[in-house]
Amino acid sequence: MILSPNIIQLLEKRCGHPISLPVHCSTLALDIESCTGEHIGVNTIKRLLGFINDERQPRESTLHIIANYLGYDSWETLKMIDEAQGNSDFNIDVEQVWLESLQIGDLIEITYSPNRRVVILYNGENVFTVKESGNSKLCVGDAITLSHIINGYPLLVEKVVREGKDLGQFVAGKAQGVKFKIL
Repeated sequence: MILSPNIIQLLEKRCGHPISLPVHCSTLALDIESCTGEHIGVNTIKRLLGFINDERQPRESTLHIIANYLGYDSWETLKMIDEAQGNSDFNIDVEQVWLESLQIGDLIEITYSPNRRVVILYNGENVFTVKESGNSKLCVGDAITLSHIINGYPLLVEKVVREGKDLGQFVAGKAQGVKFKIL
């Protein structure tokens, strides 16, 4: 398995330099370990980036470490975003919120079936506060952590904090995905 060009680009952005030669994989391995506390072997990284021709599949834990390094809660989340950005056989056109482009105080309306509506306020560092909630399990005042919002895909909330208590993860719009609008 070789990682998609999009994921490789995310790795380059995260580590701060191009990964165009096999020798760059050592630097990437050290940065991953420094940032996550988890080790991935240099040869494994070389295989994932296509520098070593090997058809072995990586361990799920290795893919999870890469996702964590890139700021995602799981490999499945990263893979879903990667596929949504056209790195799959579906090649769909996707509209998404780029969190790094948001300003503190921006409001986003999220709707999903059946008849659910949530308005969230951006607080910075991927954290939002629920300002309005209609027919949703999310409540006004909840602090939620997101890594992305993609039209037509489920909303994967990495963490919900209600009245100081961490309630864990939450998924909205499992069946048909969500729609968003920046207010």
